[in-house]
Order: sequence, then C-alpha cells, then structure tokens
Amino acid sequence: MEKRIITISREFGSGGRTIAKTLAERLGLTYYDKELVKQVAIETGLDQQFVSDESEYAPSKSAFAYNFQEGLLGGLCAADILWDMQRKVILQLADKEPCVIVGRNADYILKDRADCLRVFIHADTSFRAERIVRLYGETEKTPEERLKDKDAKRRINYKHFTEKEWGMSQNYHISLNSGVIGIDKCVDIIADLFTGQRNPVNK
Repeated sequence: MEKRIITISREFGSGGRTIAKTLAERLGLTYYDKELVKQVAIETGLDQQFVSDESEYAPSKSAFAYNFQEGLLGGLCAADILWDMQRKVILQLADKEPCVIVGRNADYILKDRADCLRVFIHADTSFRAERIVRLYGETEKTPEERLKDKDAKRRINYKHFTEKEWGMSQNYHISLNSGVIGIDKCVDIIADLFTGQRNPVNK
C-alpha cells in the first residue's frame, strides 16, 4: 500500500523534529507537532503548555510515581485523559490527510495502518549534547543530564501507555543514527522510502 503518513520518534537532541519538518516541506505533507498539541488542548480544555509537557513526558522518572501522579480527574490521572484524547486526535489526523507526525507515541497509535512509515531517530550523546547547547543554550544542568532526563521521561511515558520499549528497532520500520548519517541524509533516506523511489533490498 502507498504510504500516506510518517511518524517520527526521536531521542532528545537527535534532530528528529528538524528531519520531520524538512520531510513535510519536501513531500508536501501537513506537519503535526505543536499543531497536534493545540488541537488536544482545545479538545480537553487544558492549558496548551501543560498538554505539551504532559502528553509526551512522564512527570516522574519513577514508573510507580507516574501511576499515582497528582491531578486525578474522575478516577483517571491527567496523563490518562490526555492519552485518550491524543490518541483520538492522531487517529483523526491520519484519516484526514497525508501527514508527518512528531512524537507522542504516534508510531504505536498508528501501528496497524499499512500506509504509515514509522521512523526512530537517534544519535550518540556527544552529537546530541553539542546540538542542544547550540540550539537551546546552556542551563544549570549539564547537557548530558538534560539528555538523560528528557529521554527517561519519554521512555517511561511510552512504556506506560504501550507496554513496549521506547527506541527498540522492532517498533519501527527504520531506525537512523543522525549523528553518523547526517540530518540531510536522514531526510533523503526517509523520503525515498516514503515515495518508493528506491528499494535497496531488491537490488
């Protein structure tokens, strides 16, 4: 089946968001990142920044604490309510039009769709550390601490809602090391796979 959707999951600092946005522009696809967050905020009536933080990052490094976080609403924690609405919005967007969706467990939510290309972007720590300092500046935490913290929260969030391991190659069609391959080459590879211009396996 012809691919219509690309999901980009990524380690913090690996350039996944840049790759996703560039892909959308090159392929003429709608790009969903902050736009998805805005839609979920509208649907739930919650603050957009809260949705942005809570819909992808676990509020605690502890999976136990995550299950008992504050903010219980009607017997469900805020993260569970956001997950339900986020899943609904992602499914609606996938049905609506060809698109690129960044993060927010979209790879898992759309895993049964044959028209979805699921991608994971990663890189070694030194590449990512240099990149986040260049893009976002210094903080009181070391770059390595910032990377570890962000990725730990994404990993716990993914495990909590999918019961799978975040970043494992079996969850994606392709996993690319942007630090070795380069941001632009990652875009080229994914675009070729999406459009079917090349099929290296059958050469």
